Amino acid sequence: MNIHHLELFYYVARHGGITEAVRNIPYGIQQPAVSGQVAQLEEYLGVVLFQRRPFALTSSGDKLYQFIYPFFSSLDTICTDLQQGKKAQIRIGASTVVLRDHIPVLFKQLREKFPQLKVTLREGYQAELEQLLLEEEIDLAVTLIEEKPPAGIHSLALLSLPLALLVEAGSPIRDLQSLWKEGRILTPLICLPAVEAICKRFQQGLTRLGVDWYPSIETSSIELVQTYVANGLGVGLSVLLPKANLPGNVRALALPEKQFGSVKVGALWRGKMSVVVKAFVDELQQGAKRLQ
Repeated sequence: MNIHHLELFYYVARHGGITEAVRNIPYGIQQPAVSGQVAQLEEYLGVVLFQRRPFALTSSGDKLYQFIYPFFSSLDTICTDLQQGKKAQIRIGASTVVLRDHIPVLFKQLREKFPQLKVTLREGYQAELEQLLLEEEIDLAVTLIEEKPPAGIHSLALLSLPLALLVEAGSPIRDLQSLWKEGRILTPLICLPAVEAICKRFQQGLTRLGVDWYPSIETSSIELVQTYVANGLGVGLSVLLPKANLPGNVRALALPEKQFGSVKVGALWRGKMSVVVKAFVDELQQGAKRLQ
């Protein structure tokens, strides 16, 4: 008997169907693969383990589930017990600003629970971090999030942030209304790649106003947007980050949420959280509350 097939059946039985099982299996696997491998288990045993629609375990399925439940349900517990006193590890991806200004204090608190914690940090923007999650290169991403995350990724919203334009201190741009009157704005626009939530919201807002303004410089981080604005290379698109330290010669013009909406910063992860990731997400939530 294939033990992996038993594991997949355990998740299907525990979560009431294949779709929900895929969302809770702590590693990447697609729905057709789960369905096919559970079907192989049924073929090997010569019995039907559950009805598909509506989901219900058969008597054979319930008997098998009761037999394997104690083992699979206790794996997290034994893993935690075995790891006591050993190094815990977490791999986190986030923007430069988040890694620099917000993550360090959270790690100090996390190390009280995991004294030998090993941390790996990766810089990136939303699309890059989502890909790193899918490739299992990181355990958690702290980034801008969409209303519906990509398939196989879980999300938790932490903060809602308004958009803002960054201008050099000496810029003649003083208010937004005079800027919109131009209709087609030729001033260089510095922003993240177009796939980012910030850029999508901004372009949607410009469309509502009947204004055309297209990027001249794309960067990989909000920090680079700030740097290029500070060097007089254009107007930057950013968000109003709590307690953010802008360069001395950069000022922010908040964009009205009525026209431009806001973006959410949150945590992204795959499968079931490890003990360390869960503890860090708890710290993130507490940190977000303090910033609000």
